[in-house]
Amino acid sequence: MDRAHERAARLKLMAFDVDGVLTDGTIWFTAEGDVMKGFSTLDGHGLRMLQMAGIELAIITGRRSKALEQRCANLQIERLYQGVEDKRAVLHSLLGDLKLEPAQAGYMGDDVVDLPILRACGFSATTSDGHALVRNHVDWVAGRPGGRGAVREVCDFILAAQGKLDAFHARYLAD
Repeated sequence: MDRAHERAARLKLMAFDVDGVLTDGTIWFTAEGDVMKGFSTLDGHGLRMLQMAGIELAIITGRRSKALEQRCANLQIERLYQGVEDKRAVLHSLLGDLKLEPAQAGYMGDDVVDLPILRACGFSATTSDGHALVRNHVDWVAGRPGGRGAVREVCDFILAAQGKLDAFHARYLAD
């Protein structure tokens, strides 16, 4: 088993950035100034599978968005941290609340501002279109870009590393 698999196998908490990870990084503004974001249903199903497998989820992002609040409510993700300047500090606080070690936590981010939290986790991941420096400093890089299935890929990777993915797939292959 390679290093990324070993690290993903220990996860009890997986956290995600938003812009560039759960979305493609594009921010749309309406004429009224409201922000709109697009989210992948593939990614959403992957997040639900992690929850069903007993992995805690968190969203830790530097921006604020009502669209994100709606998405998290839809996916029943309760740990939403918006407007965060120090993502690593939020992670450490969350680890204390959940009584977990850093080795049991993962984060998926895409830009250099995510490097401190990515380096503080037991498992780190990025999208195929993540910044080159980030791609060089994470355990695993998705084959797909942010907002277009990269989150689903990492969810599948984690579930496979924990020996749980085949059981999820079997549900859809049964007669």
